[in-house]
Amino acid sequence: MNTLLLAQKELRDARRNRWLWLYTLIFVLLASALAWLGLSALGIYGVAGFGRTGASLINLILLIVPLMGLTLGALSLAGERERGTLLYLLAQPISPTEVLLGKFIGLAMALIAAVSAGFGLSGLLISWQGGLVQGDVYFALWGLTVLLALLSLAFGFLISALARKGATAMGMALFVWLGLVFLSDLGLMGTALVLKLSVGQLLGLALLNPLQGFKFLAVLSVQGDLEILGPAGLYALRTFGEWLVPFLALLLVGWTALALALSAWVFARRGALE
Repeated sequence: MNTLLLAQKELRDARRNRWLWLYTLIFVLLASALAWLGLSALGIYGVAGFGRTGASLINLILLIVPLMGLTLGALSLAGERERGTLLYLLAQPISPTEVLLGKFIGLAMALIAAVSAGFGLSGLLISWQGGLVQGDVYFALWGLTVLLALLSLAFGFLISALARKGATAMGMALFVWLGLVFLSDLGLMGTALVLKLSVGQLLGLALLNPLQGFKFLAVLSVQGDLEILGPAGLYALRTFGEWLVPFLALLLVGWTALALALSAWVFARRGALE
């Protein structure tokens, strides 16, 4: 009951969060613009048009959604710890785990609503332009995006549990986002060239980045194969076969559970102390 009450409070607070509204507006506008341009270009509609739109949406999701989850999660505990409200909250008959789960559930609902708004409007544009002939693929992409949002939020909570101040947590979140989105790919390519890694080793290193697991699943859902991802994608398909999708999905869920468990452990030890 305490967890649900805190989740409701966090959801109400999220409605007044200017960062969340800004992220939602940016995601909705960019997703809608990509849907419009992808399906209107050269007058080509249907499956081919949706393939281009899906590829563009994947890149947009990898850029925006982790930023949303990391920054919102990073400010959740550290911001209240800095203001002193977290100390008052933990003085009540409620455990740190209940506080963390309540905040996570409330922010997760807000993030899912933001992601759904972007997918809803772009889906309407796709239907209006050429008919949503791949509705199941579009729904699968939405589900994977929700999973990515929850994963990013869990990592944001871990940062928030570790950080002393809100500004520090925000800086750490931006650094992690930059590393996951940009630096990991460059570092992976450089490591592969210097150490002359095999395809299997390259795949293993790639999957250490949770965003790569999402990318593999999303491309497989939209394109039906992983040829666009090069040798690592083809090797993954040959190695795992029909078990690739469950394996990658469990990998994302495992990353989320691990980050949330570590957040609960750190928060239980530190509480409201700076």
